[in-house]
Amino acid sequence: MGFKMGIVGLPNVGKSTLFNALTRTAAAQAANFPFCTIEPNVGDVAVPDRRLETLAAIAGSRQIIPTRMTFVDIAGLVKGASKGEGLGNQFLANIREVDAIAHVLRCFEDDDVTHVDGRVDPVADAETIETELMLADIESIEKRLQGLTRKVRGGDKDAIQQERLLKAALSVLEEGRPARSVPVDAEDAKAWKMLQLLTTKPILYVCNVDESAAATGNALSEKVAAMAAAQGAASVVISAAIEEEISQLDADEAAVFLEDLSLDEPGLDRLIKAGYDLLHLETYFTVGPKEARAWTIRQGTLAPQAAGVIHGDFERGFIRAETISYDDYVALKGEAGAKDAGKMRVEGKAYTVKDGDVLHFLFNA
Repeated sequence: MGFKMGIVGLPNVGKSTLFNALTRTAAAQAANFPFCTIEPNVGDVAVPDRRLETLAAIAGSRQIIPTRMTFVDIAGLVKGASKGEGLGNQFLANIREVDAIAHVLRCFEDDDVTHVDGRVDPVADAETIETELMLADIESIEKRLQGLTRKVRGGDKDAIQQERLLKAALSVLEEGRPARSVPVDAEDAKAWKMLQLLTTKPILYVCNVDESAAATGNALSEKVAAMAAAQGAASVVISAAIEEEISQLDADEAAVFLEDLSLDEPGLDRLIKAGYDLLHLETYFTVGPKEARAWTIRQGTLAPQAAGVIHGDFERGFIRAETISYDDYVALKGEAGAKDAGKMRVEGKAYTVKDGDVLHFLFNA
């Protein structure tokens, strides 16, 4: 089960620098001119989780395999993108393919790095991109409503549902609000997702600050935090320049560097965790002498579907899941101790997997 987060932003806000650090590569060229990232670059990043190392140490696992999140560095956006300006059409097509958006906002002053609009105002930058996405959604909805007319007249149930949802989205968009502000009932959730509207994507605002503000943020990042809170969105403070430096260091050097900056952990770890939370994801583990491995699922996933993340046969032939909570596994020093203490539970198809569960699935081949 893959999850993609698109890194977006106006030109020269630091998003390609951030992507370079995220993926520990120089795949995305960072340069002081618009559109240096012409094709979306994709990188898989391990989700930091110290629990996995603890489990592996207890079980004597020979290999540790973390769960991963995919980041997509998408070409810079400018005003008029919804009408095809700059790389607008390409930007909009690429953003449809991601599950969520990490919107990088420039929260630093630097006369050597040109802002595309000649000023530093992260809230205005956020509004620029949001407006372009809303305009693109409006255009898309109007075209799709025209195409549904005949089917709706013919009584097609799916078409009637689509029309109702599209009109609900159009109504809020015309009021200047994103489509994600539309309340969606459970029975409409699948059809709503199939609409693939750009402004239904959850957003994480990433405040790119200079080195001096990496630990505490600054006045600009505080404005972004207030905006995010008003929207019910999330924000995280990070210095892309610092993260790029850290990405070139080994673990010991990085630890010293972070300590000198009064930082408890890399900003990238906070970013990845924030993205994980934004998408309502959680982790379960499979642990044994061969490997300790983390698996990503959405919150609320039932045991058979969680098993299906490993292999479709596990879901189709699911019988039961032998389950130990992370805390019990650690406190009782592994599977044997948990069994002896009666802390291994046998769960069936109706069990909702919890974050940190250590699972062993039994299934019919």
